[in-house]
Amino acid sequence: MTEIVEKLRLSHDISDAELKLLIETGDEAAAGLLKRYADDTRREYYGDKVFLRGLIEISSYCRNDCLYCGIRRSNKDADRYRLSREEILSCCENGYGLGFRTFVMQGGEDPYFTDDVIVPIISEIREKYPDCAITLSLGERSFESYKKMKEAGADRYLLRHEAADAGLYSSLHPAEMSLSHRKECLFQLRELGYQVGAGFMVGAPGQTTEHIIADLRFLQELRPQMIGIGPFVPHHMTPFAGEKGGTLELTLRLLGILRLMFPDVLLPATTALGTIAPNGRELGLQTGCNVVMPNLSPVKVRKKYDLYDNKICTGEEAAECRGCLQRRIESAGYTVSAERGDAPSFSV
Repeated sequence: MTEIVEKLRLSHDISDAELKLLIETGDEAAAGLLKRYADDTRREYYGDKVFLRGLIEISSYCRNDCLYCGIRRSNKDADRYRLSREEILSCCENGYGLGFRTFVMQGGEDPYFTDDVIVPIISEIREKYPDCAITLSLGERSFESYKKMKEAGADRYLLRHEAADAGLYSSLHPAEMSLSHRKECLFQLRELGYQVGAGFMVGAPGQTTEHIIADLRFLQELRPQMIGIGPFVPHHMTPFAGEKGGTLELTLRLLGILRLMFPDVLLPATTALGTIAPNGRELGLQTGCNVVMPNLSPVKVRKKYDLYDNKICTGEEAAECRGCLQRRIESAGYTVSAERGDAPSFSV
């Protein structure tokens, strides 16, 4: 197994059969070597820097009915909200004062946030904070919508593909959603010059090793600047309420594999990772991750952005959240960077 890890480090690719062995192995020596090489590789490209992304969860309304998500439209018990323009700008002002140089506007696919609503907000953030990156995570939209938001000043777009296998994708999503359209959106974003983020859930119901390999191959085809993976965590008001969640062990192994396959990618240690293990994000950082996303959303709405059960950091003010993460990052052996943190390979 250690020979496979060595091969992945040197060539950044291995066969499907080798990937299957590495993903499924219980070999502790191989796991330790993978972690060490992943950390060495991220230090080669980024040093000990960890980039902060200020997360602003702008709406818990969603037109979609994804089977794993707590804000799916069928959840009649969900406590819905949407932030006003003034609230979003206030989050940015607060975040800028705390040293954030990337703002991430994330939300469900809320029909309220048309181009006429969101584009002026992007323009205002760009005008007020010219030294900051603006990242959007607002789901599937039209090419023209993506274009208008890019022209208004958006730099990055996060859109997890969730599952690169069509059968698995359809088992996780309602019939009106399709993998082909999700992929089309991702390639449109690349065409428009966005820095693109994709990714998938680890341990989703029905997921096999072969599905994960398909995800890795799709990421090789897309070549995103950021890859976001995290363990599946069930929500009690979804059809998957009784399913087992993704494991820490498999998520960390895949983070290590991703770092060696995509040496200069931006790789977040996700909130979901911190939800399934108290030191999950620190372990992620030590296994190749170099991004964390503290929450800038108003405390009054954080519990309402309820994607999965037991989500952490829902009661902390932004300053508390940032301070806590800085201590965690430093305890893991890294330093917080105030830079925008673009991927070295990005070029329009």
